[in-house]
Amino acid sequence: MAAPLELRCWGGGWGLPSVHSESLVVLAYAKFSGAPLKVSVIDNTWRGSRGDVPVLTSEDNTVSQPAKILNFLRKQKYNADYHLSAKQGADTLAYIALLEEKLLPAVIYRDAKECLNLLSDRLGTSQFFFGDTPTTLDAYVFGFLAPLYKVRFPKVQLQEHLKQLSNLCRFCDDILSCYFRLSFSGFSPAGQDTVDANLQKLTQLVNKESNLIEKMDDNLRQSPQLPPRKLPTLKLTKADEESNSFQPLSP
Repeated sequence: MAAPLELRCWGGGWGLPSVHSESLVVLAYAKFSGAPLKVSVIDNTWRGSRGDVPVLTSEDNTVSQPAKILNFLRKQKYNADYHLSAKQGADTLAYIALLEEKLLPAVIYRDAKECLNLLSDRLGTSQFFFGDTPTTLDAYVFGFLAPLYKVRFPKVQLQEHLKQLSNLCRFCDDILSCYFRLSFSGFSPAGQDTVDANLQKLTQLVNKESNLIEKMDDNLRQSPQLPPRKLPTLKLTKADEESNSFQPLSP
């Protein structure tokens, strides 16, 4: 019998199983791969470091950080990527790097906006990024986009732009309805008062950071303009594909 797997992560709100992007990545991948996680919601989110979660524990292992947790789950035969080709695996690594560099920090609005546009173009009319079956890339995109899409902010330019990209919004809605509708109520075991307090603090924090981002972007607009930077190409050379080869496990 496989060792029980327990995931410690942030609690949810606004219809999300977690309001923390990295926790959402792991939760989504576990759903896609069928990993039987016991989810323990951390109810002292705001007193601890945001780097403390998600954390996966089993009998003899404690693993943190989404990439390491997903690799651990693959070794336990919970693999959502077994059907991907080497090229698709390389694309996955490239898009994840793009998300982490351009969208997660969202320091420069133009870069984050262009990242969303690239994701929208790549998804097109497909249900998931590689067809009809969700993979690691879908887990990462969902984890990064769902809070931006669902959390109610007074006015955030990047959120307004995301809501104009109907296929990405549909993508998030479909994953929530298909994989999380019956599993999470969106509330912490600590009770409604604790959740409301945490959500209020989250909103205040994001509003403060988004105001700073918009001021930085305004300052950049008023500064002397350099030639536009190109985002890194997602095409890898043959040597790069071999060195970063995505070697899925057998189902």
